[in-house]
Amino acid sequence: MAAATVPVIALTGHLGAGKTTVLNHLLRRPGARLGVIVNDFGEINVDAGLITGQVDEAASIAGGCLCCMQDTEGLDVALEKLTRPKLRLDAVIVEASGVAEPLALTSLIRASGSRRARFGGLIDVVDAAQHFDTVDTGPMPPVRYAAASLVLVNKTDRLDPERAPEILERIRERVRRRNPGAHLLETTHGRLDPQLVFDVASAQDAPDQLPIGALLREAAEEASGAEPGHHAHPHADAVTVRLPGPVSPGALADLLEDPPEGVYRMKGSVSVGGDGAERTWTVSMVGPQLHLDRGGAAPEEPGLVAIGMHLDEEAVRERLERVAEEAGPTAQAREEGLRRLKRLMALSS
Repeated sequence: MAAATVPVIALTGHLGAGKTTVLNHLLRRPGARLGVIVNDFGEINVDAGLITGQVDEAASIAGGCLCCMQDTEGLDVALEKLTRPKLRLDAVIVEASGVAEPLALTSLIRASGSRRARFGGLIDVVDAAQHFDTVDTGPMPPVRYAAASLVLVNKTDRLDPERAPEILERIRERVRRRNPGAHLLETTHGRLDPQLVFDVASAQDAPDQLPIGALLREAAEEASGAEPGHHAHPHADAVTVRLPGPVSPGALADLLEDPPEGVYRMKGSVSVGGDGAERTWTVSMVGPQLHLDRGGAAPEEPGLVAIGMHLDEEAVRERLERVAEEAGPTAQAREEGLRRLKRLMALSS
């Protein structure tokens, strides 16, 4: 069941692109219970000492780049430790070394033997000011783009204002050539809405935890002069549609195969009929990565949530509601829809 698995999010980027800054920003999310795997290129875990904020459980893998390991044993051990149910973690973030290859890291996570972990996407951090001097230097776009669910174009404030539009458009064009489905977000100081990355069980810090994250948020607000509770990042849009009745399996398959424009994450549980009985299907989509499960108890609040930046909320809502428009098609159509969902589930496993 999806509820028993923990998303594992890879965080990659060239040396100095701002990965640790991004991680620190995510760790300050109120109520977040995160596991962190820090991987350094070398014998000493320098980056582990730079991580601030509240970490419920941390693991470091030293002695070399993750993608250069002979097998996934070290990663498996860390994931087994961090995904134990008693920890109740919302997500595990793997911050790779600056020389890690995103495609290799993605393969390692997918191949992990940890039964409670599932791949939750890859965020590749780009230093907008240095990118074409350090990473994208050849005639063809780097292969690393192909692994990314989200490309975070960071340090945009360091660009020459006159050249910024041209440079940002060039980055977008290069990424799209290698990975048309990748989502791009321009930012400064590693700021992105954590809602794009993971869900939290509570909007508040747990009472049984030392409120390090809260203290750091307060310090950051005081230093910046922001109002208390202000979130220093662009906010993502979220569209929620309740679906209390059974939905059309074919329409749900249509939605998953062709999500609404701009949607980066989609999640929820719905009741689907078609094989003589209604069953619950649980959806978790991050970029092109889909995790689909069938079975289990009916959800308390069946429905779907779509999350992204600058969404056309009316159009997205219309697409989500469409899965319920033909909840009672012919038996043949229902069976064909179920076959499509089962194919998607097999591809997502």
